[in-house]
Amino acid sequence: MRPVSDRSRPAAGPGEGVTPDDTVDRILFTRRGVLAGSGLAAAAALATALGVDEAAGAAAPPGTGTDDTASVAFFGTHQAGIATRQQAFLTFAAYDVAAPDRSALADLLRQWTDAAAQLVAGQTVAGPSALFAPPADSGEAVGLGPSRLTLTTGFGPGLFDDRLGLAAHRPAALVELPSFGGDDLDPSASGGDLCIQACADDAQVAFHAVRNLTRLGLGVVSLRYLQIGAGRTTRPAVGAPTPRNLLGFHDGTNNLDPDDEAAMRRFVWVDRTDQPWMAGGTYLVARRIRIHLEAWDQSTLEEQQETIGRTKTTGAPLSGRRENDPVDLEALGTNGEPLIPDNAHIRQASPALTGTSLLRRGFSFADGIDPASGELDAGLFFITFQQDPQQFVTVQQRLADNDALTDYLVHTGSGVFACPPGVTPGGYWGEGLVRLLSA
Repeated sequence: MRPVSDRSRPAAGPGEGVTPDDTVDRILFTRRGVLAGSGLAAAAALATALGVDEAAGAAAPPGTGTDDTASVAFFGTHQAGIATRQQAFLTFAAYDVAAPDRSALADLLRQWTDAAAQLVAGQTVAGPSALFAPPADSGEAVGLGPSRLTLTTGFGPGLFDDRLGLAAHRPAALVELPSFGGDDLDPSASGGDLCIQACADDAQVAFHAVRNLTRLGLGVVSLRYLQIGAGRTTRPAVGAPTPRNLLGFHDGTNNLDPDDEAAMRRFVWVDRTDQPWMAGGTYLVARRIRIHLEAWDQSTLEEQQETIGRTKTTGAPLSGRRENDPVDLEALGTNGEPLIPDNAHIRQASPALTGTSLLRRGFSFADGIDPASGELDAGLFFITFQQDPQQFVTVQQRLADNDALTDYLVHTGSGVFACPPGVTPGGYWGEGLVRLLSA
């Protein structure tokens, strides 16, 4: 190891965090961002109540993407909401197939695609309207604008069981995740045959999209679980300040850059696959991670910094002085010990040791109080995109076995989904699979 003889550890800031990579995902609560509740009714009330931005009436900082009139293209080579610069709010829904009817599911995917294209453009869901019939759109997003809404869908392993006769079309990489140390999974908040990730810079816009897609799916799919989140864990735009997470540390310092096309091809987009309908797609892993905030808040600053491996104020690695200094895992302090402890999060999550990288999109949640302990049920809804779910398994297994941060975390929900490639005008989500369903 290379000694750093005359330098003590820089003063501090937690950097990485509750997730499998070199940073914890940032959770920035704003006036509009303290979200809780996983049921549709609770989510609707929260989305309505939180419709005010951080500084009502103030102009958004340049490049933050908080303009309510801004929109993200729906059609493209890849689905939006993956390489898209992260928005401020999330509504994530997982569904079970309610009736094993291949044609009904194929029709729903077509309907969802048409509705999604309308929603991301800031339009209402089109359909017949009559005074004595339910309206085609629920109406709560009228006048709010697109707010950079993106809608991303994926298919879970359960979709490929014997119900629909799709077993032969399941990608080999799409398997349930193994159990990890620190898991205490709630089956009702895990799994799912289908998922929809709605992200927007307005909480109500994101919720409205999922609400209306769920309405379209009645009788074909049933909602398994829903999670609302707020706060970016990655920079919303190039050059924007690095956000902080609920642990108080800068987050997103070393996240995979979605604008780095070479890195995206290497780590995120599916190239070679045993299922042609997945070419150009990616795999989504979702983890609901509760943080024991009460225990974290009682730990010393030194302990927090050594747990993360970064200083809390600046975000610099303990081996450096500035946030973006390279993480030097070989650096020693004057006492001969590693400046970045062996069990520090950034060491255990380092791509140099894991051999891979993930594209992370995480959002904080606050779902009230755990009735068993009286503690906050709050934490991170952590989403990663990768070329193969085994990348996540490799990183998470290392963290579960060696990461000091795991003492403050419990994983309560989990899911893995195959996200097909993007949609061309006139096409549909999962078009290759839709053809199989229609055969």
